[in-house]
Amino acid sequence: MGWSIAAALRKEADVHIVTQIRNRDALLRAGLIEGEDFTAINSEAVARPLWKLAGVLRMGEGKGWTMVQAISNISYRYFETLVWRRFGPEIREGKWDLVHRVTPLSPTAISPIARRVKAAGVPFLLGPLNGGVPWPKGFDSERRREREWLSYVRGAYKMMPGRNTTLKSASVIFVGSRHTESEIPNSLRDRCIYLPENGIDPSRFNRVAVPPPEGPLRVAFVGRLVPYKGADMLLQAAAPLLRRSALRVEIVGDGPMLPDLRNLVEAEDIADHVHFHGWKEHREVQDVLAGCHLLGFPSIREFGGGVVLEAMALGVPPLIVDYAGPGELVINGVNGFKVPLGTREEIVTAFRERLQIFAADRGSLSSIGHAASQYVDTKFTWAAKAKQVSRVYSWVLGQETERPELL
Repeated sequence: MGWSIAAALRKEADVHIVTQIRNRDALLRAGLIEGEDFTAINSEAVARPLWKLAGVLRMGEGKGWTMVQAISNISYRYFETLVWRRFGPEIREGKWDLVHRVTPLSPTAISPIARRVKAAGVPFLLGPLNGGVPWPKGFDSERRREREWLSYVRGAYKMMPGRNTTLKSASVIFVGSRHTESEIPNSLRDRCIYLPENGIDPSRFNRVAVPPPEGPLRVAFVGRLVPYKGADMLLQAAAPLLRRSALRVEIVGDGPMLPDLRNLVEAEDIADHVHFHGWKEHREVQDVLAGCHLLGFPSIREFGGGVVLEAMALGVPPLIVDYAGPGELVINGVNGFKVPLGTREEIVTAFRERLQIFAADRGSLSSIGHAASQYVDTKFTWAAKAKQVSRVYSWVLGQETERPELL
């Protein structure tokens, strides 16, 4: 996300990217000139051992993200210390119009330089911040399987030294979700501007969905195969239709739940109608999505919901749970479909009812998909988001008098 928005912003403003040394080679391959277009900060003396420690403590690939974030925040403070050592004198001298800390996205990441930037008389912008969406009631088993032990006490970050100073020093706080906005102190809410962090690269998602006009309804699931993403709930909801050959499910992704999902399709006698594609390179995901009528994505804890936007960009309407990131992106019956957040059984039942309706009559899916594609093209390409952020820059610098409302 950091690279995508920074690259798009370079067409709207004179942007100098400051990043960690591990990103240096990628930026050089992208044609950027070191020193002129970007500066790579070497914080590996602290970052590398802490990342290794996080890998040991998480006890499983793709799990324990709250704990990983907590450890990453320690190394990030060191990174910003080095950033100030390099750029502090120039900021004080007024060589930069503003400083925008795009990443980390987590609202738990303190910025040691925010106060110093403000003291230098330079606007400091933060975000989009997102994360920490509460686990829904009734999904504690999924929470434990994700090893999200620290999520039980995550709210303690609000008492961390430097948190309020970071927020008070920001001229603008971009918030990636309404939940994150609700965690900002009331006295600072007027600095918040809503900007979901996800976007679409039209060069990666440039096809138009043309699913088969005849045959079973094709439903795609795209994502890591982990408990909270809900691939098993989708399969359970679809099982009666799958057994009648009225529906086919295309699953793109890999993860620790794959053996359980394979066992589930065997137990439900639906293996002939479920295709496990495994992990796909990002550019190849659209090849599967474009052949489907619907994205079925019953995730119960999604911060941003990038895959929802990707499906919408192709004209594939999403069917999602109305919670967190996806719930904010989808306008029910306009650019997709939502079912209420409930218990596991309630979600499965609600998804099944929707799938039965679409399997019997898929006529509305094409028009909803077209509206979804238009919605993304207008508001959620990286180029569109860069223009939105650029408007905020102009407002902060006094070049525009009216506060921008981006969505």
